[in-house]
Parts: sequence; structure tokens; C-alpha cells
Amino acid sequence: MAKGKQPVYAARRRSLSDPLAAALLPPPNETLDERESRLKAATDAKLVSDGIDEMIRHERNHRKKSRAEVQVLLLGQSESGKSTCLKQFQLLHNTAAFHAERIAWRAVIYLNLVRSVRRILDALQPEPEVEEHDDTDPLAYSLEPASVIISSSGRPPSAISGTKVPNYEGYRRRLQPLMQLEDRLIRLLSSPEEDEATHFGPWDHFAPQPYTIVGSKTKEVTVHTSTNWKKAFSLGGSKSKSPKSPNSGEIEGWWEDPDDPVHTLHACAPYMQEMWRDQNVRQRLREKRIRLEESSGFYLDEIPRITAKKYIPTDADVLKARLKTMGVVEHTFSISSGSNRGVQWKIYDVGGARNQRQAWAPYFEDINAIIFLAPISAFDQVLAEDTSVNRVEDSLQLWQSVVSNKLLAKVNIVLFLNKCDLLQAKLDAGVRLNHYMISYGDRPNDYESVSKYFRNKFGALHHAVTPNKERELYIHLTAVTDTRRTATIISNVRDIIIKGNLKTMKLV
Repeated sequence: MAKGKQPVYAARRRSLSDPLAAALLPPPNETLDERESRLKAATDAKLVSDGIDEMIRHERNHRKKSRAEVQVLLLGQSESGKSTCLKQFQLLHNTAAFHAERIAWRAVIYLNLVRSVRRILDALQPEPEVEEHDDTDPLAYSLEPASVIISSSGRPPSAISGTKVPNYEGYRRRLQPLMQLEDRLIRLLSSPEEDEATHFGPWDHFAPQPYTIVGSKTKEVTVHTSTNWKKAFSLGGSKSKSPKSPNSGEIEGWWEDPDDPVHTLHACAPYMQEMWRDQNVRQRLREKRIRLEESSGFYLDEIPRITAKKYIPTDADVLKARLKTMGVVEHTFSISSGSNRGVQWKIYDVGGARNQRQAWAPYFEDINAIIFLAPISAFDQVLAEDTSVNRVEDSLQLWQSVVSNKLLAKVNIVLFLNKCDLLQAKLDAGVRLNHYMISYGDRPNDYESVSKYFRNKFGALHHAVTPNKERELYIHLTAVTDTRRTATIISNVRDIIIKGNLKTMKLV
């Protein structure tokens, strides 16, 4: 064998039955120079291959990040405005779908109106003689905490004796059909699949459903998020009539259905108006510290419009509608324009009642931002589930537990001091904050001073307990039923969330 042509490898026992193994063997009689050349070529090829793999990984990660989900959690006590805030997100980012669902809210709005009438009748009912309570107890006689105002100096004046309403028996008798309608609407919303819900079939065919008790006489329907009540009550649903008339092409309306509740409401509308305008009724409600105007689902000022036979809910009507849900309500949307185009958002609304707050923790791990709603107009109200607790004090305690949570240390937090419109109206009416929150002292009782006080109080609490001293807190004074104002705030909050917390995730 010629010099320089010595074999590099000895004979091999490796099986050549494997074609790949055979292909990977060096050529027979390979010299050292040939081996070095072959290995260099293989190294260069691997570098090229690794570069291609890296480009593919980079592109895959880029596509993954561009499709990333921004998860936002809405937190706050019951009736803090979370559901309304979620509706505003829907209205802003998924307008067509929101408008398509408006008609389904008709049943809820009807129920809200009927329940307001019942609450008035309950308040007007002559009260039996009861044993005297301790006048020093500021929480005595808090009958319906979500809308009944606690007294700073003891029980509400004229809790037992007060303004008489001579027409009470007449109102009760003429509005009795609404009490039957209330039960029917509750059952339909609780089990929309059990009958032709779109057309509000015979109510007495339903089995009783569990309700959530609110106060002593009124019942609030609770709908689980797994119940597709919107589909059942929308036009064109699987159980509905044809939504178009074959002759005119117009929507075939519910007003043609004799079983629809609009006929009962329309017939009772004059009596509802008469009762709501009765000055004795208004005085009796004031004596009992009942302000229905501050409750969700308030439509008593719009009875003729709401009870019209061809009534179609507006955006504002849907935003005000009150329907308590069990479980987590989720809304998904994508930003369709701008530098953040294509980022998918998921907004979660979880129950705020005390017995539902344990459901919050599982969402803390992957959440990107929290919008916390605190209804600061409720400084003279108590919790529905615990009438010994002031609602603003409960919000402060809840706020402290959220902002001090170490699992949320790197999560952006936005605070909505909500229901500022009601706060201003309450202060303008002469209700004094220092009667309910002694720490306010003798500061001026005007909106600017009170709103600043709450802003500073919540902000100072965050600063004191947050595990992340570098986290910036964003505070907004809001009235989430105000669409124009809330749309601007939501846009600002969206940008804050993306440019702040999500920047660290390299999503932008």
C-alpha cells in the first residue's frame, strides 16, 4: 500500500444491514487528509442546519407571542360594577356581538323592573309591632343591604311608624299580576331550555328552582354561567318563531305572542307609574333609607319606554341590567388595529360575594393584570351577606388582601374607584361621609375632597402592604355605566397593561 494511504479504521464488525449505518461509515481506505476534509464539511453542514433550526424556533416563538393571551381578572365585592365593566369591554371590542345579544336582555330588564315594584310594595306594607331594638346599633333595620342605607345615629327614623300610604291596598291589588310574572321570569331564566323561553311559555309548567335570597321578601335569580340563557332568549333561537315575516320581511315580534310578559307589563304600566310618582310612597322610601336609584337594574324612571310592546333594549339598558351569575364569566376579544394588533385578551369576571371569593385563587397564577373595582358611593351601605360590615370597609379589606398577595407581586393592578356619579349625587343630597367613616374627620363634604380622600386611602394601603415596592398603581375615578367615559378609560388601561406588565414577557 502506498505511503500516505494507510487505512484510518480497522475492519469493523458493525452490521451493514442498516442502510443508514452503512451510509454513515467513512469511505474505505480513507486517508487522514480526506477524513479532515470530510469532518470539516460535516461541521459546516451542521452549522447551517443549526442556523436554520434557530430561525424556525425564532419564527415559531414570534408567532406564539403574537398569538399570546393577555389575561385580565376583574375583582371586587358583589355589585361593585364588575359585570358592567365586562359589558363595556364587549361593547368596545366586540360591538356586533353585543348588539346581537341586546334583545336577550329583555327578560332580565323586565325582571329588574318587576323586582323594583315588589321592593316598593314590601316597603309600604304595614309593619307589625316588634320588640324595640337597641337604638345605639347603627346597623339595625338594614333590611336589603344592597339598596338600604344604614343610619349613623341608630335605626332609620319612622322604621315602625311613619308616613302612611292610603293607596297601598289599591297598588298591591292592581299590581298583583306582576308578582306572578316575577316568579315566571325567574323560573324561565333559571331553566331556559325547559320551554320556549324566547316566547315565555306557560310559567306554571316549571319545577321550582333554587334562588338566592336577598333581604327578607325578595328573591334574586341566580344563573350559572353554564346556562346559555342568552341564546334561549334571543331572536332566531332554535325554539323561536321565524325572525322574519314572510310578507313584510320585518322581524316577527314578541308583541304578537299572547303569552309574552310584555302584555302584563304594558297593562300594569299606568299603576306602576302612579305608585312611583306618589309622594307618600317616595316619603316612605326615604324614611326607610331605601334608594332604589342606587341599585343595579333601576328602570322606574323609564316605565313607559320599558313596557312598550315593541321595546328593544338599548346599550345603556343592557349596561344597567342586573343578573347574578354563579361561576366565572369569560369574554375573549382581539385588538384589531394598532401596534398591539392580534393580541388576544381574556377578561374574567368572578363572583364577588364572600362565599365565591375562594374561586379567585386559581386565576392568580397566569393572570397578567387585575382590574379591581371599589364602589365608593356605598360608604353608607352594608353587605348583603353580612349586615354587620360596611361595604367600603369590606372593599378596603379585600383590596389589602389582593395587593399584599405575593403571587400577584408582578401583576399590574388597576383600581377603579367606581360609582362616582352616585357618590356625587349622594354628597349633593347632604349625606355626610364622616357619619359613616369617622376617620374622614371634619374635611369638606364635597365630591373633590371625598374622592381625593378615597384615592389616597386606597393608594396608601397599596404602598404599605405591596410586596413589590416598584409596582406602579393606576387609579381611575369611574362610573362604568357611562359608556363614553369608560371607553376612554378602558383604552388607557389596555395600553398600560400591554406596555407595562406584558413588556417583560416580550409580547411588545
